[in-house]
Amino acid sequence: MKGFAGERLAAAWLESKGYVILESNYRFMKAEVDIIAFLPAKQYDRGGDLVFVEVKLRRNSEFASPESAVGRGKQRLIIQAAGAFLHERKMEGTPCRFDIISMLGSPPNIEYEHIESAFIG
Repeated sequence: MKGFAGERLAAAWLESKGYVILESNYRFMKAEVDIIAFLPAKQYDRGGDLVFVEVKLRRNSEFASPESAVGRGKQRLIIQAAGAFLHERKMEGTPCRFDIISMLGSPPNIEYEHIESAFIG
């Protein structure tokens, strides 16, 4: 199981945590963001957080952890795609963060690790 299947599982997991999925597999030129989500604030008047999520799934961590695959080059591409998304929707200046969902295992035994603010845009 790879790619889209892992991203669908991650999206469902995020939804179970209260996130609203806005878009999946957003592409801009060579850049892509796996999931764009909104996390409503507990205090409604505060709004919430716009979250750009990179999903990494591995069967095991024998060679490296899933999140280790999100190096500076990949981060730059995600940040570029996020900027395009914000520009297209006239949302420049909107506070956002960049998270990684690290998944280890195979269904139904997957361990999820949510790394919030994994890198800075």
